[in-house]
Amino acid sequence: MPSGSGHWLWPTQGRIISRYSSTDPLRKGIDLEGKSGDPVVAAQSGSVVYAGSGLAGYGELVIIKHNEQFLSAYGHNSKLLVQEGDSVKSGQKIAEVGSSGTDSDKLHFEIRLDGKPVDPLQYLPKK
Repeated sequence: MPSGSGHWLWPTQGRIISRYSSTDPLRKGIDLEGKSGDPVVAAQSGSVVYAGSGLAGYGELVIIKHNEQFLSAYGHNSKLLVQEGDSVKSGQKIAEVGSSGTDSDKLHFEIRLDGKPVDPLQYLPKK
């Protein structure tokens, strides 16, 4: 695990159906299989800086700021359970899996370091 990143949790339990690619602009994170209504949890404690559907391609989206370096993003939810300004704890349910902005029920998950997407699998615990 890269240094200074803290301990990350898997945001949902589904298997990986799409992996991060540094060369494909459409694959800035991973997609995890799920069923509508499955819980989505905060991968780390932080503050909700965005909750809504205003970013094209992400559907119902939550973005959490963890510190000055790290953000995490959770897209395609069916229901958001937090709002901007909320403080969340690692493992807290923040949303429910859905298919907003996509063709199937799944969670799109990104970790950003200094604003740039990084491979979440470098940070998440081994399954």
